Amino acid sequence: MKIVDLRGKIFKENKELLNLVRRSEMEVEQFESSVKEIIKNVKERGDEALIEYTEKFDKVKLSPEEIVVPFKELEKAYEEIEEEVRWALEIAAERVRKFHEAQIEKSYFLEEEGMILGQKVIPIERAGLYVPGGKAAYPSSVIMNAMPAVVAGVKEIVMCSPNPNKYTLAAAFICGVETVYRIGGAQAIAAMAYGTETVKKVDKIVGPGNIFVALAKKNVYGAVDIDSIAGPSEILVIADETANPEWVAADLLSQAEHDELAAAILITTSEELAKQVKDILYNRYLVNFSRESIARKSLDTYGHAFIVDNLEEAAEVSNFIAPEHLEIVVKEPFSLLDKIKHAGAIFLGEYSTEPLGDYILGPNHVLPTGGSARFSSPLGVYDFIKRSSVIYVNREGFRRVEKYARTLATAEGLEAHRLGVEVRLEKQ
Repeated sequence: MKIVDLRGKIFKENKELLNLVRRSEMEVEQFESSVKEIIKNVKERGDEALIEYTEKFDKVKLSPEEIVVPFKELEKAYEEIEEEVRWALEIAAERVRKFHEAQIEKSYFLEEEGMILGQKVIPIERAGLYVPGGKAAYPSSVIMNAMPAVVAGVKEIVMCSPNPNKYTLAAAFICGVETVYRIGGAQAIAAMAYGTETVKKVDKIVGPGNIFVALAKKNVYGAVDIDSIAGPSEILVIADETANPEWVAADLLSQAEHDELAAAILITTSEELAKQVKDILYNRYLVNFSRESIARKSLDTYGHAFIVDNLEEAAEVSNFIAPEHLEIVVKEPFSLLDKIKHAGAIFLGEYSTEPLGDYILGPNHVLPTGGSARFSSPLGVYDFIKRSSVIYVNREGFRRVEKYARTLATAEGLEAHRLGVEVRLEKQ
């Protein structure tokens, strides 16, 4: 972890900070051609390509019948997992469900003289969830991806996950996901986007993954909708001299353990705190840590502690980074809330540790990464609905607005648009 002193300097000119902000601008050309080839093969060869890629990348040899996980395996996983894990998953699912129910949108209609104008809110019919395998199992990601779709009223929810373990399958069972495909990577995204003999085409794909998954989602957008193109995880902690350095270090480590590309960032007004946090991370927490190699590489490459003059500047630097997770660990955390413009999730106070948000609080942990919090939002019910305008105009309403429509059609030079209005004038 690098300690960088920004006091008395123009922070937007600092090379360390600029490199950190631009870390999402990674070179993808080396992966792009491979991803496009995978998508092409899945479109053309269907299940045959899925089986080949699963053996090549996941080292699992599947038959066509084994692509789908039998529903009885989901039920069996739910029954066989440890009671305390099952109880925790059920509580998490219920809390996430309740939180997202507040996001439900309703259709509405506005009546005026001669017109009824409105918007009809409709859930998408089929959603595809991607849940990573690889370095860890993520039953929490099943809940966070599935529950907003359930609350939105999506009729059919399917899930792709390479080598899903019992916890992932149990979470799918709890959330009511009936169809799970034992496939991952770019090939899973292609299968959900275009369909194969076994995998049905969906309307929208959500969920995080590695660079191959992210690029596959980018390339299939248009054939289906996607939630976002997610990058590596990140956390930013704003802390003052009152913060507990052990707690801050633990929260930074909670993201560094995700993968080598994760970023753990501290912005503080206390140079002493920055030194203490770095010492605790390297000389205590990383010693005998089970994911030491992953976390150490993350901290060495993307771990930073920025020292600033005051908390107002800390908020400015945070907004410049636009982090996925933001913790505000200062004496008066709510005093900074109005100054935060860009963050995926904002955790206020020393007990609002980011891992609670990952698992149990209720707000979604699928968040914008790589600075996209400047224009994106957490995954929610709104991601699984679409809106249709509803328009009714009778003769009286037509008379009120036809003149203006004809005027604008003439201004735009669109003769048939004007004609569509004028032929109705002749009838009158």
